[in-house]
Amino acid sequence: MNLTRRTKLVSATALVVAAAGVAVAVAASPATDFDPVPSANTKSQGFAPASKLSAGLAQIAVAQGSTKVENPSAAVSYYGYDNDTLNAAGEPIMVASTATGNTEAHKTEPDKNVFLVFSKGLKGADPGYDYGTNFLFQGHEAGSPGYITRINLDADAAHRVTVLATQDASSTPIADIDGITWDPFAQRLLLTTENQNAPTYSATADYPSQVVDVSGALGRGGYEGIQNDEDGNVWIVEDIGGDNKPAGCSGAACTRARIPNSFVYRYVPKSPGDLENGKLQVLQVLNASNQPITQASQTPLSSPDQVALHTYGSVFNTKWITVHDTAVDGNAPFNANLAAKAANGTPFKRPENGQFRPDGKFAEFYFDETGDTNATSPENACCGGWDSIFKLTQADPSANTGKLTIFFKGDQAHAGFDNVAFLTRDLITFVEDAGDTLHTQRNALDSGFVFDVTKNYSNPANTPVRWLAEGRDASATIDADATPVGFGKNDGDNEITGMHVSDGDATANGILGRKEPHPFDPNSKWRVFYTQQHGDNTTWEVVRP
Repeated sequence: MNLTRRTKLVSATALVVAAAGVAVAVAASPATDFDPVPSANTKSQGFAPASKLSAGLAQIAVAQGSTKVENPSAAVSYYGYDNDTLNAAGEPIMVASTATGNTEAHKTEPDKNVFLVFSKGLKGADPGYDYGTNFLFQGHEAGSPGYITRINLDADAAHRVTVLATQDASSTPIADIDGITWDPFAQRLLLTTENQNAPTYSATADYPSQVVDVSGALGRGGYEGIQNDEDGNVWIVEDIGGDNKPAGCSGAACTRARIPNSFVYRYVPKSPGDLENGKLQVLQVLNASNQPITQASQTPLSSPDQVALHTYGSVFNTKWITVHDTAVDGNAPFNANLAAKAANGTPFKRPENGQFRPDGKFAEFYFDETGDTNATSPENACCGGWDSIFKLTQADPSANTGKLTIFFKGDQAHAGFDNVAFLTRDLITFVEDAGDTLHTQRNALDSGFVFDVTKNYSNPANTPVRWLAEGRDASATIDADATPVGFGKNDGDNEITGMHVSDGDATANGILGRKEPHPFDPNSKWRVFYTQQHGDNTTWEVVRP
């Protein structure tokens, strides 16, 4: 969809967007100037507030859970629902009621997004249809089977969403998907499953997609975030929640603090694009005594290593440790989390996603730590319980050593960070997935914030700017507030996921980190997407009318 068509689309839908409760301002401000949204939306019984965006921004739904796919099957007919609970007409029950026995179909939770532009276009289920050139890809995090979808951004309603695959090349059902990226060297999508017992996949972008298990080289872990660098390395950020501290606790003695249990990895292929031959490495952080910070050293409540990691101004040496080499260890799938622990890698409290600063150097990698997502955690203030943002600095993306510092320490108002995207060279957005428990404790739903990486956030005068106060749609409100039989299989409050800023360049020059983004600039091709997961499972494009 070119800019002219997109401008017309915004104009045509402005009234619809405004009617949905989204704040729309007609006065444009510079792309880097985000007027702060004063507060998050509150959470209360039966209350479904509309999302609030910075002045001058609006959002347009590009797909939602109830969007029918162009190639329905017995298992999947709609973008965000399984066909496991059908009504008399054979359609999935999307709104539970007493007439349906308070049951509803399983929501599949479309997750992270990847925007790509292909000049020659891609095929779909209809061989006679022109699908255009602009496409948004995502995996689905819940339900059975797992599957991969492609939103055809230039297509009409009947061809809007294509199910690319529900099985891999061996006809095995795909596991539920979480993370996704595009490897321009391999010309494949890479997809993670956030499950250390499930495959890591590569998949072609065309229809039907050829999906291959690549966990004999990249491993299997609680992988979520996944990203390339200019050397062809693949950076993977893991999210596996740890056990409660202290070890062996029970009842009132068991705190809400969790043992760090997830790692940051780097896959170094034998040559760029080789997803079968290479080394998987884990990040190891060294303490002031030049000893590895390990899970054992962070297990005691508020341990010195964990406190130091979360202290502004502390600088730690890092190095990469190889935990699997296909040339030595072969190509059988392996558990990366166990291998990382055995190699004394440094775990964090659920470090879900990361990105390189887009200055073309690939020397600064920012990643978040979601934390304990509970206001009662005794490690909130000291040790990453609320959340954290770390900056890893290296001479280049393939360097074996580097420096780690904490960029931002979370608090109750900025907690549970998950997805991340750079908006400019210096501005980065992190969005929350605080969860129903913390939403209730702080009486606040999730928000998206903009940070300036040139600022020092140890200075209380520097605070992130809220650009999105996410609302809660009626479907999510029902899931979160009601507990009759049948509701338990769906998640509760909406969360912000799939935050993605890209110009769609499918070449190596389009790797995130290579070029400075220019979103909301009418003269650029950069576009902004996110998914309001759970509830109606709407995927939005954020625009400046």
